[in-house]
Amino acid sequence: MNQQLLDIRIIGVPLDLGQSLRGVDVGPSALRYAGLADRLRRLGHRVKDCGNIPTAHRDSLPPHDDYVTPIRDTCALLYDDVRHSLAHDRFPLIMGGDHSISIGSIGGATHDRSKGVLWIDAHGDCNTPESSPSGNIHGMPLAILRGHGPDALIDVGRPGVKLHSQDVVIIALRDLDVEERRVLQESNMEIYTMRDIDERGIADVAKSALTHLRHHQDIHVSFDVDSIDPYFAPGVGTPVEGGLQPREAHLLMELIAEDGRLSSAEIVEINPIVDVRNRTAELAVGLIESLLGKTIL
Repeated sequence: MNQQLLDIRIIGVPLDLGQSLRGVDVGPSALRYAGLADRLRRLGHRVKDCGNIPTAHRDSLPPHDDYVTPIRDTCALLYDDVRHSLAHDRFPLIMGGDHSISIGSIGGATHDRSKGVLWIDAHGDCNTPESSPSGNIHGMPLAILRGHGPDALIDVGRPGVKLHSQDVVIIALRDLDVEERRVLQESNMEIYTMRDIDERGIADVAKSALTHLRHHQDIHVSFDVDSIDPYFAPGVGTPVEGGLQPREAHLLMELIAEDGRLSSAEIVEINPIVDVRNRTAELAVGLIESLLGKTIL
C-alpha cells in the first residue's frame, strides 16, 4: 500500500475543566515528550506543532463553576483552528486535554460538510447535565454534538446539531451510566462493545464500522486512551478494566489508515500524573503512528 503523506498540524488543547481529576492538561506535553512530531516526520509527513490553544486555569475560576463558559471559549478557538486547517488541505491532529474538546474539534471538522466519526472510548459520553451522576462535561460531548445539553456548547462555532446518529460509530464501549444506557439503546447509533470485539475480533468490527460510514467521504477519529485496558495504559482519569489490548488497538488504527478516508483525529484523556514513566503517552504515540500510516512492512 502506498502511504499518503500529509501536511499535519499538531494542535494542543490542555483543557481539564470537563472532569474532576487534575492532570489531563499535561497530556499534550506528555505526547510531545514521547516524540510525537519527530516520529511522524520519520514516516515522511510534513509536521508543524502549532502549540497550545489558550485555556482557562481551574484555579483562576470561581469555586463551584460549571465551567460551561470557559469550555465553550476553548472549543470555539479549536473549532476555528480545525476548520482553517482543513480548508487549507492540512490534517489537524488534536492533543487533549479531556474529551470535552471534541465539541470544538468535531464541530470544526464538520463545518463545510458532514463527516463520519469513529468514537473509540470505554464510555458513551452521551450524558446531559440532567442525567450525569457527576456533572462532568467530558461525559457529555457526544450528546452535545448531537444537540442535547447546554445551548452554549451546542452552538459552538455554528448553531445547532453537528452530528447525527448515522454519522457515528462507537467502538470499545464497556462502561455506561443508567440513563446513558437508555439513550444509547434508543439512539440508532452503530455501537461495538468490548463483548462484540471479543466475539467477532477487532478486524471484523473495524471493517464493519468503516462500512457503516461508507456514505461519508471523510472520517474523523476521536480516540480516548481509556479505550485501552488500564494494565497497558494506566495514565487515564477514568480507567475501566477489560479494554483493548495494544495489538488490537494497533490493528484498528492500521485498518482505519488503509481505508484512506481519515482527514482529522484527536487523542484525549492522557493523564501523566497517574501514569507510570510516561508509558501511556508512549503507547499513544505508537498508535498515532499506526493511524497515520506506519506498517510492519
